[in-house]
Amino acid sequence: MKSFLFKPLIVLSTLLIIVSCSKDDDTYESLETLSVEVIGEIEAKTTLQDNSGAHEHNFSGLRVDGFTEAFESGSKGSYAGANVSLASGSWYLTDALLGSLSNDRKYGSKSMRIRNSGYAIMNFNMDNGADIVRVRHAKYGSNGTSTWRLIASYDNGANWYYVGDTVTTNSTTLNTVTFTVNTTSAVRFGIMKLSGGSNRINIDNFEITTSSGSGNGGGGTAARDSNITFGNPSNANTSSNNYYLSKPDFILSYNNSRGTANWVSWHLSDAWRGNADRCDCFKGDYSLPSSFYKPTTGDYTGTGFNRGHLCPSADRTYTDGANENTFYMSNIAPQSPDNNQQTWANFENYLRSLTDEGKEIHIISGVHGSGGTGSNGYAATIDSGQITVPDTFWKVALILDNGTDDINRVTTSTRVIAINVPNDQGVNSNWAQYRTTVNAIENLTGYDLLENIPNSIEAVLESNVDNGPTS
Repeated sequence: MKSFLFKPLIVLSTLLIIVSCSKDDDTYESLETLSVEVIGEIEAKTTLQDNSGAHEHNFSGLRVDGFTEAFESGSKGSYAGANVSLASGSWYLTDALLGSLSNDRKYGSKSMRIRNSGYAIMNFNMDNGADIVRVRHAKYGSNGTSTWRLIASYDNGANWYYVGDTVTTNSTTLNTVTFTVNTTSAVRFGIMKLSGGSNRINIDNFEITTSSGSGNGGGGTAARDSNITFGNPSNANTSSNNYYLSKPDFILSYNNSRGTANWVSWHLSDAWRGNADRCDCFKGDYSLPSSFYKPTTGDYTGTGFNRGHLCPSADRTYTDGANENTFYMSNIAPQSPDNNQQTWANFENYLRSLTDEGKEIHIISGVHGSGGTGSNGYAATIDSGQITVPDTFWKVALILDNGTDDINRVTTSTRVIAINVPNDQGVNSNWAQYRTTVNAIENLTGYDLLENIPNSIEAVLESNVDNGPTS
């Protein structure tokens, strides 16, 4: 139920503003804004999370099931008020644009940039309401601190309400704020900047989940959830050696110097599995920036190392396209045949068997170091030094019963399995021989692997070595 705390009427009417521009802004602009009336407040639990990264969902019915708006598909280079067509639907932006400059904080190539008292609002409703709204926010460039609020309208945009608490943006890292709105009424949302004057803020990956949506789980029913629920472990961004890359079936950090991913993150449940055949269709990933090195399947031929999947082919069989996605070379690293075909495969099979028992699993897998032993002997690199052969392959799996609100269901008793397997021939086929702690992998890599779990719980889980069943 919505709780309305009425405040004096605030009307942002049509106005004309002449603004000066920094070197980042192309022109002086006359801005016309539509009227937005904010007439009260709605209570909503507001949770601030540092460096929690992008959450991506595989939603299909946007207005029913929810969505993640990444601001990648639209085009708006002016601050003047205008509608813009985005993947989620039509939005109205004023004193706001879609920025793609180096100073824009973003996960992909674009994010929304807002200045002065600008705002961005949805021109469409979530027909069945919404449970959670998550927003990623950061300061643009070296700008100062600003504040903003989530707003919502229940009458097709005629009147608006502030939702939850005021948010302060004072970091140059994209952080997450979560609003627990829990409404079943048709609703649309927006972002309104309140203070900071000409300081600009970036907004990226604006996410809405609903109880009916596949992205929020389903009361014990297997669902296709976020592939990066528990955080962006290396704070991947646009750096060439820590490049954030989002696929429908997994998220990864690509390292251009290594020619492989640093890590890949994905969600596994029975909903991701089906009857699609293994396509064996390895292919270069041309969604990477044009300046990046892009391995091809031929670069591995005759090297003595397998094309080792990080997100396994068999974890994505719900459609032929999903299975094909796992064969992007950005999801592949040089792996010793004994590791790939025995130890690693046995652990993958074990995790998939848990989904048959009603489990869902959040998995992060990666590589570390250089130098492994394949069927042709030791090598530090392949393809004339373009691709680094890892020293070890590691994986962390957090296991839950199928359900909703996964972060808040994690306790100190939640099962977490961490393994780190040498990239050599002759490794033990029993993956349990390589169990370790999450802390050990974090110390090895410098990553924060389960950062979205409350610290008191995270500390316990990450210090334990799993001793649970292995088959």
